[in-house]
Amino acid sequence: MLSNTIQSGDWKSEKHVPEIEYKLTEDGFVKVKASVGKEIEHPNTLEHHISWIKLFFLAEGEKFPVEIADYEFKAHGEGGVFTKPVAKSVFKTEKGGKLFAISYCNIHGLWESEKDLELN
Repeated sequence: MLSNTIQSGDWKSEKHVPEIEYKLTEDGFVKVKASVGKEIEHPNTLEHHISWIKLFFLAEGEKFPVEIADYEFKAHGEGGVFTKPVAKSVFKTEKGGKLFAISYCNIHGLWESEKDLELN
């Protein structure tokens, strides 16, 4: 089962766990950011890097999450270019719920985190 391979932890002490931050805008949108390596920087080399981050939202009372965004990070030193694993998106919802982020490290696999989204 794929869910058995997803790891979790505290992003402050584990460099693979995505951190989720959000901000409510005056016009009712949610600005969300998921990043890997904010507290402890993750390597970004061809040999060891974060390949992608996916963002999901599960609204209160709903059965399934909605995929909000899917970000791939392609440059890991080629030509001296390095991407930083930061994903940002903006969406609108009328319900609170849970934000989820999943990241993939090419050596250490899948990592997940979640954060409650409160609209008030």
